[in-house]
Amino acid sequence: MTEGKTETLQYRFDGPEHLPVLILGPSLGTTWHMWDRQVPELSQHWRVFRYDLPGHGGAPAHPAGSVAELTTRLLATLDGLGVQRFGYAGCAFGGAVGIELALRHPERLASLALIAASPRFGTADEFRQRGVIVRTNGLDPIARSSPERWFTGGYAAAQPAITEWAVQMVRTTDPGCYISACEALAAFDVRGELGRVGVPTLVLVGSDDQVTGPAEARTLVAGIPDARLAVVPGASHLVPVEQPSAVTDLLVRHFTSAWQAAHDASSTGQVPVPVPAHPTAHPVPAVPVPGPAAAPLQPVPAPPQTAPIAEIAPAPVVPPQAQGRPDPYDAGLKVRREVLGDGHVDQELARADDFSGDFQELLTRYAWGEIWDRPGLDRRSRSCVTLTALVAGGHLEELAPHLRAALRNGLTPAEIKEVLLQAAVYCGVPAASGAFRVAQQVIREETTPPE
Repeated sequence: MTEGKTETLQYRFDGPEHLPVLILGPSLGTTWHMWDRQVPELSQHWRVFRYDLPGHGGAPAHPAGSVAELTTRLLATLDGLGVQRFGYAGCAFGGAVGIELALRHPERLASLALIAASPRFGTADEFRQRGVIVRTNGLDPIARSSPERWFTGGYAAAQPAITEWAVQMVRTTDPGCYISACEALAAFDVRGELGRVGVPTLVLVGSDDQVTGPAEARTLVAGIPDARLAVVPGASHLVPVEQPSAVTDLLVRHFTSAWQAAHDASSTGQVPVPVPAHPTAHPVPAVPVPGPAAAPLQPVPAPPQTAPIAEIAPAPVVPPQAQGRPDPYDAGLKVRREVLGDGHVDQELARADDFSGDFQELLTRYAWGEIWDRPGLDRRSRSCVTLTALVAGGHLEELAPHLRAALRNGLTPAEIKEVLLQAAVYCGVPAASGAFRVAQQVIREETTPPE
């Protein structure tokens, strides 16, 4: 039996080889060029390492199904270059990678900056819905709406070249890799683990960020033992692009000096940020054209670390696994939420009372924990079987949630149509007729891009 080789990431270095390494992680739908305005200053102090997500910026389209898998690929890339210890700053998805590094690989991390990040990004339903839209319509609807999610209205209007650059970054992303990244964020939830982040952490957010705003940033600061908050006025989600000088200054300050304890114990630790008098006066960067990976540099030994190094907390002791067969309820609830969506499951569980509660528990434990969680069929196949069975039994009242689940599980509307046509032959035309009416409505609702 052979062990498969771990995929590596497309990357580039800037700055002298003898300096400590600082990694900059990108947001979903962007490329390493989102950090272009930070690199000239940061590379005077660090050897700056930037990477692209799979299928972004011309990188090979090898989807990563989870934040943990992407983190493993990043570490494999760094191992091949001889980089063992580093500082890390990540924006949004890149911030999730930073948290994953701090939780699972603390020995590699000297200091951390989380920008426009969150311990849980929205809801799982929102990201799976985005995946359905991309699978059905391609990336164009997401690309056209990106500027309003990433920038304040005034900035987008004043900087049309950057706005178009943002749209093109998303348009040139591989759709399959984008969908996989959405699935990774849908499954990412470390709200209960933040207390184990053991490195000095800067949490940085734009004051007008409507995606992962100040509320999410304060959740990070409240949960991470050694964290400070910086709110940048006049910036939205891609704050490194919209307010480059403020972000650069904050990163330099954070990675060159340890945070001092606040004199006032009641202080929030918030850092005031000066805003340039004319934030739109920065020169507009040329629109980068995605291309092949930068030529790999020769491996260098891990440099002496000058960034602040926190004492790493010992790993928690994991108790031995309980003897006997594990209860499938928790696994079933997880699968049920992933397939049907949090909204539907929450609604069903909220309806349960003393009379129906046992039935809901039976569904979760056996239908979802025992059957849907079996490895023998993938979820696409299980959705095909489920849709056919519901049509055959005439259970149209249960069809809509499973149609939505089928879309989340990767079936396209065209494939669902084929399943229903097959069911018409073997289950009867009247049953399939009703199923087509339900499916037509569900597909219209689920695949129509938001206005």
